[in-house]
Amino acid sequence: MALSSKDTIWVYPEVDPQWHTTITKEFSIHPVTAHVLAARGFKSLEDIHGFLYAKLPDLLDPQLFQDMDKAVNRVLQALKNKEHILIYGDNDVDGITACALLTEFLRFIGANVFYYVPNRNTLKQSVILDALEYAVANECKLIITVDCGVTSATEIAEVVSRNIDVIVTDHHEPTAKLPHCIATLNPKLINSTYPNRNLTGVGVAFKLAHAITNALISNGSISPAKIDLKRYLDLVALGTIADMGSLLGENRILVRYGLRQLRKTKRIGLAKLFTVCDLKLGEITPIDIASKVAPRLNSLGRIADPRKGVELLLLRDPVAAENLAKELNLNNIERQKIERRDSEDVETFLFKNPQILKHKAIILFSDKWHPGIIPIITARIAKQYNRPTIVISIDQGIGKGSIRTIPEFPLLQHLRDNADLLENFGGHDFAAGLTIRSENIPLFQQRFIAAADQALKEQDVISKIHLDAKINFGDLTFDFMESFCLLEPFGNENPAPILYCDAKQIWPPKVVGKTHLKLFLEQNDRMLEGIAFGMGDKRGRLLKKNLTLHIAFTPHINMFLNKSSIQLQIRDFQIV
Repeated sequence: MALSSKDTIWVYPEVDPQWHTTITKEFSIHPVTAHVLAARGFKSLEDIHGFLYAKLPDLLDPQLFQDMDKAVNRVLQALKNKEHILIYGDNDVDGITACALLTEFLRFIGANVFYYVPNRNTLKQSVILDALEYAVANECKLIITVDCGVTSATEIAEVVSRNIDVIVTDHHEPTAKLPHCIATLNPKLINSTYPNRNLTGVGVAFKLAHAITNALISNGSISPAKIDLKRYLDLVALGTIADMGSLLGENRILVRYGLRQLRKTKRIGLAKLFTVCDLKLGEITPIDIASKVAPRLNSLGRIADPRKGVELLLLRDPVAAENLAKELNLNNIERQKIERRDSEDVETFLFKNPQILKHKAIILFSDKWHPGIIPIITARIAKQYNRPTIVISIDQGIGKGSIRTIPEFPLLQHLRDNADLLENFGGHDFAAGLTIRSENIPLFQQRFIAAADQALKEQDVISKIHLDAKINFGDLTFDFMESFCLLEPFGNENPAPILYCDAKQIWPPKVVGKTHLKLFLEQNDRMLEGIAFGMGDKRGRLLKKNLTLHIAFTPHINMFLNKSSIQLQIRDFQIV
């Protein structure tokens, strides 16, 4: 009988042996790497080739967006007439990077550009209207939204009534009523002709820049040698990773090349921010971005002024960049304090009310929690309890809620079913936000939990770990690690593979860094170290001699004192 380190179901891969052999031979890759590809459902050699080797020329044509011509023509008209343009971005990292990208690009081709990013903590109900006065004061004749706008038909109608044209670029799910504007670029529109639904906000902004570039080159206004769109891919990678964009297909190409740009970035503000995060420029990974860089940029939108995020990405002055990077870091420390305080409050509430976990969904609300922090808390609780989770922060009778869910319970239909109780909602099937009057929360809570209880089985809310391939210690060589790298960049929808095998403990494990566990493992005379993050409390169960463990892990190369070794990041273990 195997005993898991927690109540986690191990899901083993099912692979056709013949298909596995075909992949291994066709691509001359390590059999374990081939097994990962087969386990992840690749059905054709062509798809695998695209996944492993797609390059920038394989990016989709921006003209595949049905309104792209209209958007490009309106921007070219603004250029010709020297009109002022306002870029209006959402205040998360996706919006900040998209805003910086279009601002920098349009200035480069000679446009007069302003930018505006709303502060998340002003309880104004309406997006975009808060920028209307700013647009009027700066005589802007065109507003381009980035990472927002598709659900703001009423507000956009008001902007248009003031004789300002609007182009919407967004990637969120549309509501029934689309904005009446010059053009709407969004791969999720019902009748969209763009093949990649998974572009993020910054991805759509990049597509607009690409289409404008093509138009300027074809009408002879600019020489191809003068403009290099690769210089914006660092921003695309940053926003896509931070927004949990799918790292498959076109996004994978954008992020793979964007990471190369990031590692040699000329953006002095970003370089200073990496220094503040203790990151080495040439070794930045998606995990570094998601865990260290994105929270610092997001902290602006959560507790300070998100416009400073755009400023940091555009800055060319080293002293100003360093000061701003330090300010971001201080904001982040402040955010962490608020987050710790509110997280403890939430945990205490859950501890005192265990009956909440008898249901398949969790909805919590309070007027004590900071609205900027709740997305972080929601994500953590949804992951910890493996349930659809909504956390709502109430201020002056209005609740702002953040929602995260599990694959078995997509959100948007349930939000549409409750639209009568909501002031506003938007987002994706697996992460969304809502605004609700406090008096409507109890009924909404009752309906949403009832829907989850009906739709989900007990099995659905037990954590699962999806394994990709079995491997022996003897196969964990530097050659194998090179083959393994072909599967990068890892992130949403392309997570780092989880391998498994049995190994003996040769010494009792050590607790390192207060909460982590270091394991000393051996198989067939090969010894490897494992690190199990956050599992220090499991040490007591591993103190018996000669234990054999069934381990699930991701291998990585660890550099210490200029010596590299292969180390296992333990994801879970079972005592055999």
